[in-house]
Amino acid sequence: MARFTGIPEIPQGGIDEWQYRVFEAMKQNIELLTNTRNEEDEASVAITRSSISTRPPGAAQFQALSARGTGFTISGVQVPSLDDYNALLQDFIRLSQDVANLRATVSTLITQIRGL
Repeated sequence: MARFTGIPEIPQGGIDEWQYRVFEAMKQNIELLTNTRNEEDEASVAITRSSISTRPPGAAQFQALSARGTGFTISGVQVPSLDDYNALLQDFIRLSQDVANLRATVSTLITQIRGL
């Protein structure tokens, strides 16, 4: 969990008015981003590395297309060979598993970023 040190109040004397306004605006923004201002909706809280626990997706199962488009012509109609058809099915299964893993990772990441 991220830890931030509180920022002391900006002195109102001894500095120019414009300096006070700049420092006060910076203090307020930093407090909002670090969630040290206790904003009720926490809409301005910074996302830090420690707040993200999503692991990167594993290695892709689908590396290359193994189906080659080989087949036969039967009565003037081209049909794939059984081996090529099965290779295509396996390619599709690997690719769909990769997509499902990526979707799960992105969904988890979005949930963590939103703080839901």
